[in-house]
Amino acid sequence: MAPDGGEAGARGPIVILVDADACPVKAEIYKVAERHGLRVFVVANAPIAIPRDALIERVVVPGGMDKADDWIAERAGPGTIVVTADIPLASRGIKAGAVVIAPDGRTFTDDSIGMTLATRNLMDELRSAGASTRGPAPFSRQARSAFVSALDLAVVRLKRAGFAAT
Repeated sequence: MAPDGGEAGARGPIVILVDADACPVKAEIYKVAERHGLRVFVVANAPIAIPRDALIERVVVPGGMDKADDWIAERAGPGTIVVTADIPLASRGIKAGAVVIAPDGRTFTDDSIGMTLATRNLMDELRSAGASTRGPAPFSRQARSAFVSALDLAVVRLKRAGFAAT
């Protein structure tokens, strides 16, 4: 389903849905979207500054657990690219047929999401049991570059599959 509630399908527009609360690559998303003429929805629980651009829309969802994730998942589907580090949201996006990319450039797939979700759940259980775990590595230039490459490749592949710019 497209963000406007209509069906997305072949020859529909490519749309980028951003889980924006802690997304470190928003500026890169805006640049790639501008280059390709794509619509971007920046979804968060609180207002986030966005560029003044008719193709970039800020969506502020009501507070509450997973409200931004729910908004994104309800609109994810073929022709959409979901940008998130949230593993459960990534799983929902893949099930809906969206391309899902993490801010570090990892593209989640049907083949990888099961193990990624299991690892995330195991780490949550370890932390709940009091185990000390490392946090994520600092965000690097290489991760930022890998993200831009992955996003650009996803857009090109969707265009080849018959989806169009806005």
